[in-house]
Amino acid sequence: MMHRFPIRVYYEDTDMAGIVYYANYLRYIERARSDWVREIGIDQLAMKAQGVVFAVRRIEADYIQPARFDDALDVHTALVKLTPARMIMAQKVLRGDDVLFTADVTIACIGAGGKPVRLPAELRLMPISPAS
Repeated sequence: MMHRFPIRVYYEDTDMAGIVYYANYLRYIERARSDWVREIGIDQLAMKAQGVVFAVRRIEADYIQPARFDDALDVHTALVKLTPARMIMAQKVLRGDDVLFTADVTIACIGAGGKPVRLPAELRLMPISPAS
């Protein structure tokens, strides 16, 4: 299952060269992951109240083409690997059919003291998307 999240590039997202500042791609993919988690019915505030949160463990990113002010972008997110305590998501930022940025993001589920804990049951049952 691929999740799609639209983003509009605002002036504040750009650097002095008029292109999206590199760190903002990480913000875009974070928003898309948060939206995906909400869409599949996981309440992160309830998780936090129970002392459990998601944390990014690793990101492998490639910057392919620049995005510019007022571009309409889409972030595509797919769950590609799942273990009891972590998930790996493949994410792409696109402008139309052009891929601008890709990332493989490893998310861990942690509890008190930063110790790994099992992912929520709803997540452990999610179908895995083929790698693309």
